[in-house]
Amino acid sequence: MGGPVLLEFSMTPLDKGASVGRYVSRSLDLIDRSGVAYRLNPMGTVLEGEWDEVMQVVRSCYERMREDCERISVSIKIDYRKGKSGRLDSKVASIERHLGREIRR
Repeated sequence: MGGPVLLEFSMTPLDKGASVGRYVSRSLDLIDRSGVAYRLNPMGTVLEGEWDEVMQVVRSCYERMREDCERISVSIKIDYRKGKSGRLDSKVASIERHLGREIRR
């Protein structure tokens, strides 16, 4: 599978109580070090890159989390658009053009 995709995912341990920032931050460290373009949001992380590249990042996060977590919830949403890249910024810019103003980020 080739071509650029946006992949949004959320990965959470279910056996570590209500505060899981310690575990999620380890995933963000892996993501940041991967070199893949990304945006963190309050409910997950959006990656942009080739299919295999972004799936490998998700796999790395999963493998790290399962080292000391017995139950993990993962949600993944993927958006493919042929021939398009740079969409982490361009999708928001498109909305701003339609609104005629910048939005809060």
